[in-house]
Amino acid sequence: MNGRIPREFIDDLIARTDIVEVVDNRVKLKKAGRNYQACCPFHNEKSPSFTVSQDKQFYHCFGCGAHGNVISFLMEYDRLEFPEAIEELAQYHSVDVPREKNSTPAPTAEQKQQKADDYELMETVSRYFSQQLKVHADKERAIDYLKRRGLSGEVVKAFGIGYAPTEWDAVLSTFGRSPETQEQLLDLKLITQNDNRRRFDFFRERIMFPIRDKRGRIVGFGGRVLGDGTPKYLNSPETRIFHKGNELYGFYQAKQAHRNLPRVMIVEGYMDVVALAQFDIKYAVASLGTATTAEHIQMLFRTTSEVVCCYDGDRAGREAAWRALENALPYLKDGVEMKFLFLPDGEDPDTLVRQIGKEAFEQKLVTDSVPLSKFFFDNLLQRHHIGSAEGKAALKAEAMPMIEQIQGDNQRAILTSELSNYMGDRNRHRLEQDVAKANQHKAGAKLDFTALNKAKISPVRMMIRLLLDQPAIASQCQHANPAALGNMQVPGLDFLSELFQFCLTKPKANTAQVLEYFRDHPQSKNLAKLLSWEYAEENQVMVFKDSFAKLLDWHFKSRMDELMSKARLGNLSVDEKQELNLLVKEQK
Repeated sequence: MNGRIPREFIDDLIARTDIVEVVDNRVKLKKAGRNYQACCPFHNEKSPSFTVSQDKQFYHCFGCGAHGNVISFLMEYDRLEFPEAIEELAQYHSVDVPREKNSTPAPTAEQKQQKADDYELMETVSRYFSQQLKVHADKERAIDYLKRRGLSGEVVKAFGIGYAPTEWDAVLSTFGRSPETQEQLLDLKLITQNDNRRRFDFFRERIMFPIRDKRGRIVGFGGRVLGDGTPKYLNSPETRIFHKGNELYGFYQAKQAHRNLPRVMIVEGYMDVVALAQFDIKYAVASLGTATTAEHIQMLFRTTSEVVCCYDGDRAGREAAWRALENALPYLKDGVEMKFLFLPDGEDPDTLVRQIGKEAFEQKLVTDSVPLSKFFFDNLLQRHHIGSAEGKAALKAEAMPMIEQIQGDNQRAILTSELSNYMGDRNRHRLEQDVAKANQHKAGAKLDFTALNKAKISPVRMMIRLLLDQPAIASQCQHANPAALGNMQVPGLDFLSELFQFCLTKPKANTAQVLEYFRDHPQSKNLAKLLSWEYAEENQVMVFKDSFAKLLDWHFKSRMDELMSKARLGNLSVDEKQELNLLVKEQK
């Protein structure tokens, strides 16, 4: 794992980028006043509601709410993870991405070139396999197999399915014309060698399934034997660009088919993924001969809110499902769900969807899928007999450490509550919940600065909005520092102080850089809402000072009320009496 990308580099990358150029290369923009417009690339619409501001280096869609800076756009439009978007933008500017010290060194230029060459060779070999399906002497045998499996030419082309010839040296003789290329083929496991150092093709007489990573680059292959040879399926071994525990077959195609994946279904084989896609079920993925790993789960939960594990209903299938559940528990958060669908004996998604069709198959997903909580307890109750105190103790001893791994407070609470039912102490669990709730400190009612009100915007929201537009205002109004308001109980004030301090240190920052700095902040979504609010952009400094004056007035009144309450009880100190007198005079 490489080290963190320095914040300064990200800021510089945003500063040197014109978001209009980047967006216009992907979505044709038209000038509309000070901004640029287009039909939104993130949802279907007939009239443009997607706006790009060159001044603020910010985009916003008034239709679907999509918003952000140039990095956000690359992540959304090109479907990249954050580090990959940084790499893409750095490549756009022909600069290398640095990494912070005390971490694994960033790849050298030579290593980067090696990887680029590896991806290019894998793509070239994949095209060769696809071509062999059309020109090889044995092509009819391969095509007949695909037809027997019910695959159309369109889906074969969409997934880049090909054919590895029967010859021992088809790939070796075609691509290994130099010692250097032969070594590369060997490193990528496209060829292999025996103890006598004789080299030959790794895949022979197989239907070939290219495996793409989440950026669409071919990193490996899966091969299905045509005859009776073994193994039936053969996957690329681990290489410098292929780590099967990190990849899912069909994941790239699923992301390309959906801007927002409604769900992802994990199946067991390549053919299942392809067959489901042919029936327009384009959200299936397959692990590559391994159990569903923690890395798989993290990748999926970053992309979708529903994961369905579809396995055989036999013992092996249920054991695979249990391993997937164990790997998923630490990454379960509120708002995501995991389900399990167990198929009848002798059936797999490929055969089942051909029997019952898309609509019935998807209905089966809804009606027959077992929620994680049910599968969790069904499995445990098969091993622990809760008719005895010892059985209950054993159940709790196994269940609680697993439940405590769950991130989501609500999901963890629900499973804990269900466990208490099986333990027979539901009433005690409810009592503990009620006591904990009663002991929570209840804050008084507060104004909600996050609820945007165009008719009357609060001073806190107004100041945040102005700082987003012009960070330099902070240095121009240093006396209007929100930190001077102390512990004033106004929601959003803490964030305003944080934003003000950032703008003091970065007066030359633009809106895009501010948004990037607060990307992972709990208030980041509310910033986008504020940016979508239009106001008369005049006298910003004066409006900022006036808003701060209002907050200061609220602060004084609140403090005066607090001191007057203490005065009624005769608990004022000498200093507090002087402070109250000054406040009363100020209000006259």
